[in-house]
Amino acid sequence: MTAYSVLIPFLPRRPEQVLPYVALVHWTEARRLWQGQALMIEPHQGFVYAAGAGFRVPVGLGVTLMPLRHPYEAALQARSLAMTTGQPVIAGFGPGGRQLQQSLRGTPYASPLTAAREYLTAVRGLLDGDAVDIKGDYVTCEAALSAFPAPPVEVGLGVLRPGMARLAGEVADRAITWLTPAAYLRDTVVPALREGAAAAGRPVPRLTAMVPLALSRSDRPAAELALASNAAHLQGPHYIDMLRRSGVDVADGDPLAKARALVEGDAFLSGDMDELAAKLAAYEAAGVDEIVLNVTGVCNAYGPQVAMEELKKLLGALT
Repeated sequence: MTAYSVLIPFLPRRPEQVLPYVALVHWTEARRLWQGQALMIEPHQGFVYAAGAGFRVPVGLGVTLMPLRHPYEAALQARSLAMTTGQPVIAGFGPGGRQLQQSLRGTPYASPLTAAREYLTAVRGLLDGDAVDIKGDYVTCEAALSAFPAPPVEVGLGVLRPGMARLAGEVADRAITWLTPAAYLRDTVVPALREGAAAAGRPVPRLTAMVPLALSRSDRPAAELALASNAAHLQGPHYIDMLRRSGVDVADGDPLAKARALVEGDAFLSGDMDELAAKLAAYEAAGVDEIVLNVTGVCNAYGPQVAMEELKKLLGALT
């Protein structure tokens, strides 16, 4: 059965802003609390702050960006988070955009797939207690983590297109998607995951889908919420290409027209509770193991209190 989890719908500026969301997971049937890469309160530290405040729940990092830390530091931080919270951790990684790569590395990854393969192989080996010896095109690591018991850490890979999905099938414990319609997952991502896993002779990774959504109301047009949630993604070439492959054309037009296309193509879900439940069921049918409720659009348009009430209603109905 597909689990439901929660994404913190903004970038925390103070660690105490994490507490209402970790408490929501603690007191409801939500499986896990997720946060994407943040450049204010860094997600590892925000989750540790919450653990120190008494809220220790499973967490997911979806996704942190590879250029920001060496694989040894990434493995150490993920295991440290698991040890501090006493709960399982999903450590998701992605190569980030070309501009970030250029800024931090001096040059973009010539092959993001090779970079991700080397990076995840190193992190997974370190977490498994192996003596890792990799001298690759992008990763050099000759090291091991000191052995110590810790809750499990899954290594995830951010996936949008078939190539990265096949790679996730080969090397990741979990594929993590964002803004991907259920039909695209069913027809493109899941088959590529299976293909990669079969080639590597390993189980198919679990699939987590970050799903932007909002309950419909006459006073808040769905397209405006979709734009509030995903304005930056609508400018990213990799997102534009993924959406085009899924049948959602956002390459041209004004931003609001692109946002309408997200709604019409079920990349951003809108409807009453029954309609949302039916649309989310399509993700379960596509093979998604975990749906992460993303109400960033509601939060950006109406504030965190309204977003929290939305999450409570959704969790109450769906779980």
